[in-house]
Amino acid sequence: MYRGKTSLQHLKRTSMIRKDFQPFNEEPVQKVKEEVEESISHTPIKQQAEEDRPREKLMTKGVGALTNAELLAILIGGGTKKKTAVELMQEVLGDCGNSLRNLNYMTLQDLMRYNGIGEAKALTILAAAEIGKRRMMEDCQDITQFRTGADVLRFMTPHLQTLTHEKSWVLLLNNNARLLHFAQLSTGGLTETTVDVRMLLKKALLHDATSFILVHNHPSGNLKPSRYDEELTQRVNRAAQAVNLRMIDHVIVTEGDYYSFSENGKI
Repeated sequence: MYRGKTSLQHLKRTSMIRKDFQPFNEEPVQKVKEEVEESISHTPIKQQAEEDRPREKLMTKGVGALTNAELLAILIGGGTKKKTAVELMQEVLGDCGNSLRNLNYMTLQDLMRYNGIGEAKALTILAAAEIGKRRMMEDCQDITQFRTGADVLRFMTPHLQTLTHEKSWVLLLNNNARLLHFAQLSTGGLTETTVDVRMLLKKALLHDATSFILVHNHPSGNLKPSRYDEELTQRVNRAAQAVNLRMIDHVIVTEGDYYSFSENGKI
C-alpha cells in the first residue's frame, strides 16, 4: 500500500507538470526563422558579384551604366544589416514613383523616416537633389531671347520644382526680347495668386524695360486659364499701354507644359 500511495502521488505530480510544461518557446524559434529567410533573400553588397557593386560598376562600365538608385547608393555609402545601400535607395525612389523630380519634394524629416537613413545621409541626398536643380538653372541662363511660350517654360522649369502653391513672376525685357531682370511678384494659395499691377509696372520702369512677360504656375497641372487669369491679363495689358510698356505675353506654366495667352490670340 505504501508503494501504491507513492505511485499515485507521483502520477499526480507528473500529470501536473505535463499540463503546464511547454517543450520550447516558439518566439525565439520564429525570430531565427525570419532571420534565416532574410539572409536568404538579402545578399550583402560585399558578397555581390564585383561587377554589380555600384563603385566597381562605375569604375569598369562608366557612370552612365548605373541606375539612379546605384548613384544615390554611392553617395550615402552604406545601408543596414537587412538592406544594401542600393536596396535602401530603391525603396526611397519607389516611394517617389521612381522619379528624381519627385525626390525634390522630400524633406529632411521625410528621408529620416526610413530605417538606415540618418541625418547625415538625408542631408547628402538633399544636397544632391539641389545640385541637380541648380544645374538646370544654369541651362536656363543660356536662353538669350524669349520669343515663345516654350522659351518661358524652359526658363521657368527649375523654379517650379517642389512648388505646391501658386506664384507669379515677371520677365523684364529690352527691345530685342532679351532678359534684363527676373523677379517674383507674389505668392498665393493652391488655386490663386494676386498680382499688384502697380508693383509690376514699377519694377519694369526701374529696370528700363520696354516689354515684359507675366508668368504664373498652376500646381494642379491644369493649364486652363481661370476667369481671374483672363481678367488679370486684360487689366495688366491696359495698365502697361498707359505707360508705354508692351505686355508680350502671359504664360501659365506647369511641370512640362504651358499655356500662352499670346499664342492663343488673347493678347
